[in-house]
Amino acid sequence: MSEHSDDAPLLPGLKPVLELLQSEPQRIDLVFCKKGLRSREALEVQNLCRHNGVRFSLVEQAALDRLCRDARQGRDSVAHQGVVARLAVTGFCRLENLLTAVSDAPLPLLLALDQVQDPGNVGTLCRTLYALGGAGLLLPRHNSAYLGPAARRAAAGALEHLPVARVTNLAHALDAAEEAGLTVYGTGGAGGAQGPNCLDAFTSSLRLPAVLVLGNEGKGLRPGVAKRCSQFLRIPLARPFDSLNVAQAGAVLLGLAAAARARGTIG
Repeated sequence: MSEHSDDAPLLPGLKPVLELLQSEPQRIDLVFCKKGLRSREALEVQNLCRHNGVRFSLVEQAALDRLCRDARQGRDSVAHQGVVARLAVTGFCRLENLLTAVSDAPLPLLLALDQVQDPGNVGTLCRTLYALGGAGLLLPRHNSAYLGPAARRAAAGALEHLPVARVTNLAHALDAAEEAGLTVYGTGGAGGAQGPNCLDAFTSSLRLPAVLVLGNEGKGLRPGVAKRCSQFLRIPLARPFDSLNVAQAGAVLLGLAAAARARGTIG
């Protein structure tokens, strides 16, 4: 069972989880279901997860017992009835609202993270984005880092204030951003370091408002997401070096955009 922290908020029990899936599914990050549980309520939980785009994972009874026991700091395990929901720590906004509000931000730039897995990286990027005046964060619902305690510690309070939208399909969300007048920039990977659409980040001006898309720590941008990027940004390195990690690269690019905005040289 991954991405668990002792102080991650949990909701155990079939009926409570079912009711929350029916009323406020956006408050749920992930549902853990006991393997082999075939009751009507258990199947309804899984069907509602599919319908609402909520992730669920099938796990053993012992894993659920341990999850609830750890959350209660060593006290007896609570009665979970084979179902435990991990709640979203950060409130999320609608994509439409995020796109509408971009132009009002000091730095009219959204940061989109394509399956970035490390909560520390996400939190650090949120801290930088918020401090520099960025408009908000865009995440795919699946295979993104959990915005729980580890991300919140790295964000140092930024996640309490930064608008965050989660979407089922990041590629479609980038289409919507382009239709709303935002320029979509990708980083590295599929754009090709020397490709015709790859810009030197030090010498090129970004066209704002924009979305900056950063990829997974190991695989970069997925092909379907990369296709939505109109241009790619490359950070020229002064010495032979493998690469910067996603949080470092994002901080450099956000800093360059903020500096250009302050100088009035932004495109």
